[in-house]
Amino acid sequence: MKRIIIFIFTLLFFISCDTEYQPRNIKSVSIQEFKLDSISIRAIQIVNKNKVIYAGSNGNIGYVDTDEKSNANPISIQYQDSILPNFRSIASNGQAVFALSIGNPALLYKVSGGKSTLVYKEEHGKVFYDSMKFFDDNLHGIAVGDPTEDCPSIIITDDGGETWNKISCDNTPKFKNGEAFFAASNTNIKTIGSTVWIASGGEKARVLKSDDYGKTWQIYDTPIIQGNGPQGIYSIDFFDENTGIVIGGDYSKPLENKANKAVTNDGGKTWNLVADGLEPNYKSCIQYVPKTQGKEVFAVGKTGVSFSNDGGQTWQKVSEDSYYIIQFVDKKTAWLGGNNKIGKLVLQ
Repeated sequence: MKRIIIFIFTLLFFISCDTEYQPRNIKSVSIQEFKLDSISIRAIQIVNKNKVIYAGSNGNIGYVDTDEKSNANPISIQYQDSILPNFRSIASNGQAVFALSIGNPALLYKVSGGKSTLVYKEEHGKVFYDSMKFFDDNLHGIAVGDPTEDCPSIIITDDGGETWNKISCDNTPKFKNGEAFFAASNTNIKTIGSTVWIASGGEKARVLKSDDYGKTWQIYDTPIIQGNGPQGIYSIDFFDENTGIVIGGDYSKPLENKANKAVTNDGGKTWNLVADGLEPNYKSCIQYVPKTQGKEVFAVGKTGVSFSNDGGQTWQKVSEDSYYIIQFVDKKTAWLGGNNKIGKLVLQ
């Protein structure tokens, strides 16, 4: 009898694990807005559903906390008393926050205990870093930028961000002239385990992939619109090692929606267009909703907020609000960053 009971519970467990997720019919989407003066926010780091850290365009690193009546003044970073870093990237290893600026010089700061320390600097006429992430182990990290030679700029760390080193062009894929990245939302990098995917744009719209923390690389074509500067992939996300999605378009023609979103089921080797010519149009960020088996997806941009409950095949617009980035805390809550504002999105 005891063996029979164990067998039944084991069978029920596997049946429950194989049950396909049923996407929600979301009744309402509300966004609570928090105004911030004279700061464009394209990079956020979630702490929890009540607190988010941001890095902004005027050298500020601060936070919004809905549990506090008033938020503390942000840390204001100034380099050599003359340069206010324009931060477009932020990442955390669980112990400290790291913020990386665009432009020349590239400045990467570690922020901990209210103090900032410069841990990497790069000077070059073409230097422009776009996005940064830590891997799951919180020791390895990666940041990517536009080419200063004939390859993407990629810097990595394996000591939790204390030191960063640039990968030689001999160890990265070659880029076409005019191929680069977009510093639109800090989401043209995605990491899972030891694997990282990076999405490009401009002359070519491709996906770079490494499964060993950036030591070796492959590069794959996509059908996303490409061929000139503002066209290409602006954001990439993966639900698991195989299922991924990209979005972008033409920043100079934000209302167009031709060849601007695609999905993969083989880890990024091949990509197929979805909802081609349909909602949504240009977006700067796309993210899977946690614990929805890759079914529920949100995309945001200056043209509003859109939602899919079938893995990106079909979409509906749920808000006209303009934001650059969205990051989910759980199935019901997400934080957003935009021009002079932070948003908190709640699903019902």
